[in-house]
Amino acid sequence: MRRLIPLILAAALAASPAVSTTAGASSTVAPAAAEPIGIALEGWPYPFPVSYFEFQVKGQTLRQAYMDVAPAGKPNGRVALLFHGRNFPASYWDKVIRAFTADGYRVIATDQIGFGKSSKPDLPYSFDFFAANSAALLDSLGIKQVDLVGHSMGGMLAARFTRTYPERVRRLVLEAPVGLEDYRLTVPPVSDAFLYDREYALTADAYRDFLKNTYSLSVPVAEIEPFVGLRERLKASGEYPRWVTSFIKSYQMIHDQPVVHEYPLIATPTLFIMGSADHNAPGKPYTTKNLGAGMGRNADNADNAKAIAASMLNAQVVVFDGVGHLVHLERPEDFNRTALGFLDR
Repeated sequence: MRRLIPLILAAALAASPAVSTTAGASSTVAPAAAEPIGIALEGWPYPFPVSYFEFQVKGQTLRQAYMDVAPAGKPNGRVALLFHGRNFPASYWDKVIRAFTADGYRVIATDQIGFGKSSKPDLPYSFDFFAANSAALLDSLGIKQVDLVGHSMGGMLAARFTRTYPERVRRLVLEAPVGLEDYRLTVPPVSDAFLYDREYALTADAYRDFLKNTYSLSVPVAEIEPFVGLRERLKASGEYPRWVTSFIKSYQMIHDQPVVHEYPLIATPTLFIMGSADHNAPGKPYTTKNLGAGMGRNADNADNAKAIAASMLNAQVVVFDGVGHLVHLERPEDFNRTALGFLDR
């Protein structure tokens, strides 16, 4: 039995002295000895009230967190569904949600199972699993069709969701999606134990450098500092080992479950929004130098995005010069104007 369980987070309880009251929108730096935070991000502020969709899978009761935000402007009768990337909770959609609701959208921004405020179960993760959960969430809210926006890992999920439920997606926006290549062809399999040890040993400085360099960010480091602080607070939790176990499942999912071969089968009008400096390619550190050199050509000379769009029935690509992997955080006004221009067309 599925049922909807609303949870309204009071602002006074959501605010934390270690971070801004709007996650990801502040340059506040978390102190080195930050207070521990639970792996469901209890106490981590989201910009809008959070509710939970509860359901059962293989005898486990799971709760999927989401924000359901009403239009702030004149309602346009449409719903936007936002899928987050691997290294961020749904709270990082703050400016996108505000722009979309001002344009008349009702916005649903969800944390997939294993991420953010959602459950971290002992279950295998797959894009089919996440897509089915998201469809069930929409069913519970009485929503039949959406405009779908997916970032990074969420772009892979958005592609799979659109392939599985084509009638439910009116238009598709893919922001800097990973999975524009089949990583199985260049990156050898790595064990869960190997990934666990790497994640467990990752320091705040190393994680900050990862976000800055792997994502080729054009924004100041201060913009990502709240998320570095969040990870440090997670490390102080007694449940951190379970969080790491959950997190590494998503890497294996990205590596083992390519969607790049499915793009030519998508007829839904699609827009790729890319940063010219984005060379993100999950697993690149685990392969040889020669193979790695050809990975992550997402929006430059050997442009994966444009080649894929050309293979699709109705797709186009917009590239922002000098921008990395976090387009909606690096160039929020340009991202929102471009995405809404495509969706409103």
